[in-house]
Amino acid sequence: MATIQERPPGEAAEEVLPTFSRPRQGPLHHLRRIPNPVFAWLLMVPSLLFLGGFTVFPAISALWSSLQEPGIDGGIGPAYYEQMMGDAVFRRSLINNLLFSFITVPVSIAVAMLMAVLVNKKLRGRGLLRLAYFTPAMLPVVAAAAIWLFFYQPNFGALNTIARWLGFEGQNWLGNPSTVLPALMVMMIWHQAGLFMLFYLAGLQLISPELDEASQLEGAGRWYHFRRVTFPLLMPTTLFTSIVGLANSFKQVDFIFVTTQGGPNNASNMLLYYIWQTTFPQRRPEYAAAITVVLVLILIVLALIQIRLFERRIHYR
Repeated sequence: MATIQERPPGEAAEEVLPTFSRPRQGPLHHLRRIPNPVFAWLLMVPSLLFLGGFTVFPAISALWSSLQEPGIDGGIGPAYYEQMMGDAVFRRSLINNLLFSFITVPVSIAVAMLMAVLVNKKLRGRGLLRLAYFTPAMLPVVAAAAIWLFFYQPNFGALNTIARWLGFEGQNWLGNPSTVLPALMVMMIWHQAGLFMLFYLAGLQLISPELDEASQLEGAGRWYHFRRVTFPLLMPTTLFTSIVGLANSFKQVDFIFVTTQGGPNNASNMLLYYIWQTTFPQRRPEYAAAITVVLVLILIVLALIQIRLFERRIHYR
């Protein structure tokens, strides 16, 4: 039977220090000797390689190609930019693209904000309603264009069938120069409003419900509360969606391939589709590079204007 030996009175107990085993060193333990700034740059190397290979180098290459003079012995000059000024198809494509952007982006944002406010309330079947609003954004652009081809078909299309039931005459929506661009705008708004609704729904759920309760105590109406409280707090989301919508309106070209191919008489031609036409069917890659440079400059200028206009109205929390 074990016995406990008592220490003599006055003798101090020996302090037992804890022992720690040496941590196991992995194969990358030498990286700890690298200074933090150098290690941070090393982490960014893959992203910088992709950025340089897929963005910077193509941009410089396009700019260099656009400055090549036509002909075998041609030098460097703005010949393709001068040619662009007299190109009626380019001017028509530019006007179509600007009209398409200036109408589809604000309307898509307004529709998305309205849908987000509606599905943010406590409704029965709210999840199904959110899914229904977001479903068009999940479809590929080609599939969305195929669906709207059925609606716009002049003989048995859904729109003309409804119009004849109501006693109106049917239209060739995609074959008439006066209706083809508005028809494509409706399709674009239907496709991207659901995606923007998702961002606005996230923004609405970040707003404190105490602000709503304070407005009710003050006797403010729903419209006044939305205009003075909700809308200003959603301005960061509006800036983001407006820039994304503007970029989408200039780069969406799939639905033109499926629906109109730029017709009739270039009434639905856009800059990106015209770049494809000059590059492949017309085999003028240098001229297409010049149009690409102009397109990038337009996007940069419009994005800077948007940021300048919105930054004074944004309230960050």
